[in-house]
Amino acid sequence: MAGSDRATTSQPYRAACGGLIDRERTVEFRFDGRTYFGHPGDTLASALVANGVRLLGRSFKYHRPRGLLSAGSEEPNALVELRTGVRREPNTRATEIELFDGLEASSQNRWPSLAFDVMSVNQLFGPIIAAGFYYKTFMWPAAFWEKVYEPLIRRAAGRGRAAEGADPDTYEKATMHCDVLVIGGGPAGLAAALAAGRTGARVVLVESDFRLGGSALAERRMIDGLTSAEWVQRTAAELASLPEVQILTRTTVFGVYDQGTYGALERVNDHVAVPPEHQPRQRLWRIVAKRAVLAAGTIERPIIFGDNDRPGVMLASAVRTYANRFAARPGNEVVVLASNDDAVRTLADVAAAGGRAVAYVDLRPSVSPEVAAFVETAGARLIVGGAITRVQGGQSVEAVEVTSSAGTVHLKTDLVAMSGGWSPTLHLTTHLGGKPVWNEARGAFTPGPLPPGLAVAGSAAGHAGLGNCLASGFEAGLAAAVSAGYRGAVVGLPETDADLAGATPHFRIGKSRGKAFVDFQNDVTDKDIELAEREGYRSVEHTKRYTTLGMATDQGKTANVNGVAILAEARGRSIAETGT
Repeated sequence: MAGSDRATTSQPYRAACGGLIDRERTVEFRFDGRTYFGHPGDTLASALVANGVRLLGRSFKYHRPRGLLSAGSEEPNALVELRTGVRREPNTRATEIELFDGLEASSQNRWPSLAFDVMSVNQLFGPIIAAGFYYKTFMWPAAFWEKVYEPLIRRAAGRGRAAEGADPDTYEKATMHCDVLVIGGGPAGLAAALAAGRTGARVVLVESDFRLGGSALAERRMIDGLTSAEWVQRTAAELASLPEVQILTRTTVFGVYDQGTYGALERVNDHVAVPPEHQPRQRLWRIVAKRAVLAAGTIERPIIFGDNDRPGVMLASAVRTYANRFAARPGNEVVVLASNDDAVRTLADVAAAGGRAVAYVDLRPSVSPEVAAFVETAGARLIVGGAITRVQGGQSVEAVEVTSSAGTVHLKTDLVAMSGGWSPTLHLTTHLGGKPVWNEARGAFTPGPLPPGLAVAGSAAGHAGLGNCLASGFEAGLAAAVSAGYRGAVVGLPETDADLAGATPHFRIGKSRGKAFVDFQNDVTDKDIELAEREGYRSVEHTKRYTTLGMATDQGKTANVNGVAILAEARGRSIAETGT
């Protein structure tokens, strides 16, 4: 539909300018029966952010109110039912749904409504439904199992509703061969594809998003005198001009197999209400590559503290993504809680989107002069060696309590942006038996032994800083092409603005009020992990099963490393000794 004053005024959290959205066109969609407006280039999540919708779901066990945590595939909270009838699809991440006209979505796991969920009474029974309660509760009397316990468990299991009737859409499978497969279209992946493509090698670049760029779209950085988004546009244009380069967006590589074979799913028409006639909805690709480069980036880790699941508590990188890429402001007043320098950029980005920077709370005992200058420029309060010890608010954040050596202060805010560190997205490196290795210097698991023919580039390999990631991508792409029989060289690495690379991993705040969640989707708290250890489940695999840590649809992307760290602390062992 055409743009209108009504559409503009119905997006109160949309910045007046900026973002990679088409403001000339307006898209109408519905969430929980209510009509909203967005723009082409939005996701369902970013459009809801722009409309000021903060409550998107309820947690699995306690039915606590939940909002967005992230902006990507790691999202554990904002799971919705998409479409209706025979095309209804449950458990779809709002962060990955490309907005289209007529989109129909509804929240899950609540009754009678999202705002008033009767099952939220489960929170009152928290002390008796902690980790492992089902193993202890449903054992006696034995006669109750088939008649009482099993029907109750089956009724409670699952989150959304399956489609009603046969699937009307069609699906395809296809095979392609290439010299170099590049997995990930962020800065390192674009650099790798460019280096390999310039040699004349047959290159396939695969990106799960509907737009190339990755983190370069989410940040306000400079590359070769261009904004990072402009550099992406220029690079994408050059790749498109190379005859032997094929780009697959909306495509996810999900498996690594023998002899250089990779499985990928292309969502050909998931971004429209109904696929065009004679076109598939999805396509399964079998890609056979001589060499491959994994450039899947990293996933930011939450910080574990009391009530860290309140709507309005988000990952700092997600806040920047909504502000910069989508011109959508997740809140009006932001407090940043972090243990690394990079997160301080969030203050300026929220302010540029029309918000106000309230405070920067750093868990470390001191910060660099660069960080202090960022905070001062943003007009925010700097609290060093501080921690959030209480979150106030019911269905959204209203204020936080911050404690430091200088005392305790109460800060009015509706947005907390947290960053405890970064975990490389290395899952594909483990598909043929390789195991991640804990890197103490990086504070993260990094790739171990790799599948034959696969190299890792950028932050997925543990590199820090935009400049280093670009250099790593160019190097890996060229090496892959040379290994496949081509010749070339990297000419002039791009120049970037200064990186803020200082970081000290931080997993949780010990003394804070409220439940501190590790796995947001399965309601696993730090106390659940400690309880599992006390009850003898000291192997990390046993702890996982006893607590259900990392067993939800997000497969622990934001939870598992923090869970391992808490178990390691409880056992008095290192993270490396505790394992994965």
